[in-house]
Amino acid sequence: MTNPPRTAAILVAAGRGLRAGAGGPKQYRTIGGQPVIFRAMEPFCIHPQISTVQPVVNPDDATVFDEAVRGLQYAPPAKGGATRQASVRAGLEALATVKPDIVLIHDAARPFVSPALISRAIDAASISGAAIPAIPVTDTIKLVDGSGHIEATPERARLRIAQTPQSFRFDTILEAHRRAAREGRDDFTDDAALAEWVGLTVATFEGDAANMKLTTPEDFVREEARLASLLGDVRSGTGYDVHAFGDGDHLMICGIRVPHSKGFLAHSDGDVGLHALVDAILGALADGDIGSHFPPSDMKWKGAPSDKFLKYAVERVTARGGRIANLEVTLICERPKIGPLRDQMRARIAEIAGLELSRVAVKATTSERLGFTGREEGIAATACATIRLPWDDKGPVSV
Repeated sequence: MTNPPRTAAILVAAGRGLRAGAGGPKQYRTIGGQPVIFRAMEPFCIHPQISTVQPVVNPDDATVFDEAVRGLQYAPPAKGGATRQASVRAGLEALATVKPDIVLIHDAARPFVSPALISRAIDAASISGAAIPAIPVTDTIKLVDGSGHIEATPERARLRIAQTPQSFRFDTILEAHRRAAREGRDDFTDDAALAEWVGLTVATFEGDAANMKLTTPEDFVREEARLASLLGDVRSGTGYDVHAFGDGDHLMICGIRVPHSKGFLAHSDGDVGLHALVDAILGALADGDIGSHFPPSDMKWKGAPSDKFLKYAVERVTARGGRIANLEVTLICERPKIGPLRDQMRARIAEIAGLELSRVAVKATTSERLGFTGREEGIAATACATIRLPWDDKGPVSV
């Protein structure tokens, strides 16, 4: 039995994307509530056959890149070059010490790459050594001269639209890029063209019509509309949690350590805000409650940080092909005062859930000195989560 090939992926994200209009490099804009580059990278980061994800970015974008892909696991970014070809070579050189068997090269401006397409790319490179995803051309194509006059009409049946990820045996495509650099060739628009130039036979495999490149402002409008139509199953869930005070010197509330004269009596860290949010998300999914997924009888959750629970709930949404539209939590207590900590709590929830800050709300109220919260015996929290899922109830829809 042979071992599966060690596979790495390069995410080319150093371009400026000027044709996409105002708003900065297109890979850092949001689409469907997530940065384009996050959508493009995540499928590679979680794919079971990908061992290393090597991003290539413009050094000027280091901060915005880190923020956009927070939560993903990847190699330290390589410094992009003046052209796409130079950036790909930088990514290949960064992987030289890793020495994968196969490398996939993907454009960060293609945010809808599917796990199935990644698997096909790996399989194709394993067989042929060089392969690209391609889709048939449906329109008639014309060759025109400099004056706009038609010179020829190519046979449509033989034409294909090239996509990424393009896949190669690593040592072969690395040497091809090094040779091009030695000979001063920097004009190849994709890696397949460079591979053809050095004499490699490049195979094709089935592409994906949804795996289109975002180039113009109209592309963003079209894909936002497509995502909205796919994620049309809008659901809301509510959550409630309460914990009594005990001995201690701090409280964990919405992921923030808050100094206090007491602590929570709880099996985990007692974070009522995050617990209520978890129940709200699970409720929107009709997927039980926090106790069914993290039973207090299980000692492995003793003292566990509640951010693990919230990340788990968010992953349940992602696994269904959906996304979270909004999270809201209301804390009910006399003390500590939540107002001064509100923005910290919002930021922490957004960080854990991988959301924009504008999609997270934290509110607080007292019970006018009534009941257990009024007597300062504990804290209660209510929460609401709004999520969007694909309409297809037979399983996740690729978006």
